Amino acid sequence: MKMKIGVINLAARTSEDMTVSDDLLKKYIGGSGLGVYFLFKYGAHRADPLSPENPLVFMNGPFQGTGIPTSGRHQILARSPLTDGFGESDCGGTFGYHLKRAGYDGLIFLGKASSPVYTAVTDGRIEIRDGAFLWGKDTFETEEELLAIEGKSAAVSCIGPAGENQALLANVMHDGINARAAGRGGMGAVMGSKNLKAIVARGGAKTLMADEGAVRAKSAEKAKLYVEKMGAMTRFGTPGGVAFAEQNGDLPLKNWSMGSWSEEVKSITGEAMAETILTGNWGCTACPIRCGRDVAFNGISGAGPEYETIGMLGSNCLINDLKAIARGNDLCNRMGIDTIGGGSAVAFTMELFERGIISEETVGYPVNWGDGEAMLRLLSDICEKRDFGEILALGTKKAAQKIGKGAEKYAMHSKGMDMPAHDPRCYKSLAAGYATSNRGACHLAGFSYSFERSAVYPDLGVDAVLDRTADEGKGKMNVGFQNLMGVLDSLKMCKFPISHTRIDDLLTWLNGITGWDMDGPELLKAGERIFNLKKLFNVACGLTKEDDSLPERILKEPRGTGGSPDYLPDLEAQLAEYYRERGWTQDGTPLPEKIKSLELEEFVSHGL
Repeated sequence: MKMKIGVINLAARTSEDMTVSDDLLKKYIGGSGLGVYFLFKYGAHRADPLSPENPLVFMNGPFQGTGIPTSGRHQILARSPLTDGFGESDCGGTFGYHLKRAGYDGLIFLGKASSPVYTAVTDGRIEIRDGAFLWGKDTFETEEELLAIEGKSAAVSCIGPAGENQALLANVMHDGINARAAGRGGMGAVMGSKNLKAIVARGGAKTLMADEGAVRAKSAEKAKLYVEKMGAMTRFGTPGGVAFAEQNGDLPLKNWSMGSWSEEVKSITGEAMAETILTGNWGCTACPIRCGRDVAFNGISGAGPEYETIGMLGSNCLINDLKAIARGNDLCNRMGIDTIGGGSAVAFTMELFERGIISEETVGYPVNWGDGEAMLRLLSDICEKRDFGEILALGTKKAAQKIGKGAEKYAMHSKGMDMPAHDPRCYKSLAAGYATSNRGACHLAGFSYSFERSAVYPDLGVDAVLDRTADEGKGKMNVGFQNLMGVLDSLKMCKFPISHTRIDDLLTWLNGITGWDMDGPELLKAGERIFNLKKLFNVACGLTKEDDSLPERILKEPRGTGGSPDYLPDLEAQLAEYYRERGWTQDGTPLPEKIKSLELEEFVSHGL
């Protein structure tokens, strides 16, 4: 198997093709793994995140274009301007598929264009074209204009005004009104810093497979199973989990300071959406589940809010107006900004306002809990970097450092990335999971909480749902699931159906595509290698054990009421177990023998 990568010099407006060898692919698979390899090779760890020297990497995995269910995904990577460390975003939709059809498995953007441009990737050719006419347009408008030029059979990846303004919460957006986001970590800001407005991909290339029959047969089997097992996800999408999360003590409330909100939450669930503003569902390429929400009301038409958006723009701000949340979601999608980071910034501001750390004069208007209009104004200010929004556009960690007056206590992040809408006081494995995730607080880096909620995974020794209130074993558990999720992020497959997908299924697909004879231990070792390489990238960026941390509120303040009233995770105990299981020092650095066993010596500086 070989992968074709386009290397694009934006300053010179030139490109060249690179072929990735089989040996390299066996080590790093594709997607996330191959992406971090290229970040190191092109010196991202030495670059200021918003400088021309920071490469921006788009990468497919070997599953792309094969019809494997939920494989319509791609990865975008760079050094993160939000965390100043390793940055990556996983995205579904159609763009990765169309990039593969255009003849490329990945794109690496170097340098900075002298003026706004977009890149057209068409049937094995790459052209850099003037994009000044697109600058200032939102993501919906950008997609519409580019499809009118390039043809409806193309797919668009673009930034909105938030990315152009280099707001550190900016996303890279896809699929227009269907709004698939490569969110979190500021990849949109990196794209904006390069004067790169968009990429358009179109072509007719077909994916070759060593044993297409085996791949197709396994795909048909699993697609049928996913539809049978995941019907609720099809009916209600991720918002179908909102009510249960509140009941269990998982849903964030009032900047993570409250325990229950049982009556108010009823108006913002997936079921409430289905009864009011939902018009249909939408699916990424090759996905039989189709969890995306389509909504329409009062001039809004397009993607509805996901679980995370409802948690962060809604309950975490004590906003129980579903239409206000959906308006906020639409604003974020159009402007190209992360709803998790944006919602966290709004809740952070509301708490600072309540506590008198900032005033109406500071912000320009009152920002009280539950005020949907204030939420919308703040999000708009962040995207435009206007007034107080310019500070919030830095993310809550850096904003709190600028504000001072004790504001740091109310910034709910790890490594500068705000916590997603799942609480480590409910699912304790998330404590070590958030703290050790290389991109900052991320529930999908290990996806561990699902195995404390309802799922099992015998391949990794989880034969029964784990005790969510226990700390013991959670460090070790995170190691196994982080390695597995690293594999999925590199193959490029959605994580939602993983509990219905065995490692042997992944191998049937991978070996059927490539002609390899890889086995389970070899595949998981690749996942371990990928995770450790990301860790080495963070070490090279200057991150230390002090960055493997959680907010004081999560470690010391019980929720008080609700489904998780008095649970607090023991992060230090989890980390000690985690580091031992990883083969790292108790300072959180990979030991030399671990580095050698994973064949990563070339990435270790002499000072490590």
